[in-house]
Amino acid sequence: MNLYQRIVVKVGTSTLTGGQPSLSVERITDLVQQLVALRHTGCQVVLVSSGAIAAGRERLGQPLLPKAVPAKQMLAAVGQPRLMALYDRSFEQHAQPVAQVLLTRGDLTRRRSYLNARHTLLALLDQQIIPIVNENDTVSTEEIRVGDNDNLSALVANLVEADLLLLLTDQAGLFSADPRTNPHAQLLHEISSAEIPAAVWEAAGANGAQGTGGMLTKLQAAGLARQSGVATVIAAGSEPQVVLRVARGEALGTRLPALVSALESRKRYILSGWDGQARVQVDGGAAAALARGSSLLPVGVAAVHGEFERGDTLAVLDAAGHELARGLANYAANELRIISGQRSDQITALLGYEYGDEVIHRDHLVLLARPVSAL
Repeated sequence: MNLYQRIVVKVGTSTLTGGQPSLSVERITDLVQQLVALRHTGCQVVLVSSGAIAAGRERLGQPLLPKAVPAKQMLAAVGQPRLMALYDRSFEQHAQPVAQVLLTRGDLTRRRSYLNARHTLLALLDQQIIPIVNENDTVSTEEIRVGDNDNLSALVANLVEADLLLLLTDQAGLFSADPRTNPHAQLLHEISSAEIPAAVWEAAGANGAQGTGGMLTKLQAAGLARQSGVATVIAAGSEPQVVLRVARGEALGTRLPALVSALESRKRYILSGWDGQARVQVDGGAAAALARGSSLLPVGVAAVHGEFERGDTLAVLDAAGHELARGLANYAANELRIISGQRSDQITALLGYEYGDEVIHRDHLVLLARPVSAL
């Protein structure tokens, strides 16, 4: 039985190729079998996969090309459909549907595109579909470098509020020193301290050191994930049944526990995101419903103050102007002014579309311990 409800698994090119020039169908098949078995336990799975450039090189006969960005983008454009075809055929053997999701860092830093990506991924997971995420190398420039999908996988883990980020690599995990130059280097089974030791950063390639096999970006990704409430394990992709064994709690590789809970991370994000202007006032019925743990519905909104976009943090005020809560808006200010005071089943008729029944979903709402004046 696995310990997690939602896992993001990141696999790098070196793991998919086994160090060879071409993608290994055997390795992809093995990975797919593990992911399908994991999903059958009830765990939701997101796969973040590199390999598009390697697939492009293979398709074009391993050409000698300049290392300039346009050449890499060309290879990614050729290789991405080939990579997805390999995955799709392998997953099809298990009757497991998959979906391609191409992202850039910008998609996850702009609030509106962040929400769109989140809703898409969660909708796929709800339908028991495994999303296969890769960076959109064809249009991305500064992100094309070794290990960038490591950081992308941490952002995705935060996006879907995963319980675990599993980074599969060609190394056994993180070491106390560079094992290639220090015979006394030891595998670190866990790093639980808030600050990752300087020696680990140095072994991973910080301060200009060469480091071991893309470990610097994996360490950066682990740091980002654990700050977001996501535990991280860095382990060898070649380890037999590594995904299933880690999911069951076996001590493989290096584990970095989350520094805060996912709930605490979300609360901090919401509470710190208010611009001091975006506010909604609610009637007495809505205020009472919020106190009971309900979502805020448009029928309970009495007034809208300030300008804001979907996904921005709102202060929720009672009729007397006391701040009751803060939460993430599901509708922009101009949309909310149209639907405020109306039943949720009228949203589509009024706007021509809808993002859900709630103005603020209870999962994205933080009640304040004591109402304070916000007017």
